[in-house]
Amino acid sequence: MTDCLFCKIAAGDLPAYKLYEDAHILAFLDLHPIRKGHALVIPKTHHVWFEDLPEDLAMRITSCAQRIARAMKRLYGVERVSMFYTGIHVPHAHAHVVPMFHVHDVTSAAYLRDGKDQFSTPPKLPQSEMEHIATDLRNNL
Repeated sequence: MTDCLFCKIAAGDLPAYKLYEDAHILAFLDLHPIRKGHALVIPKTHHVWFEDLPEDLAMRITSCAQRIARAMKRLYGVERVSMFYTGIHVPHAHAHVVPMFHVHDVTSAAYLRDGKDQFSTPPKLPQSEMEHIATDLRNNL
């Protein structure tokens, strides 16, 4: 796509702080990081949603993210690294790889009920609702 920011980066038309590149994917630093080292791994082909990625391409992205995560653990001494897809700001599938210096570096408001230095467990759903949700999802796989 000619107007996609990540397609332009993948094509070399826009600069990036590249970490890894092969014929199918590109990993580079996020320009607006959650934490130092925050990286993105993108497919070079345009796919809007992560669920649209061919399975082999999704596995390639995940394998690259794992290698980056191991490097982050060695470099930054963090216990965990988060990997997630959001697709909020750029409509091109991209995995975020973020070294977690704090438990809430990557979090949801649901976990912050007791304050930013605590980890709040959201309430459980009733068993009947959990069973209904599980059945709906299984039936739609």
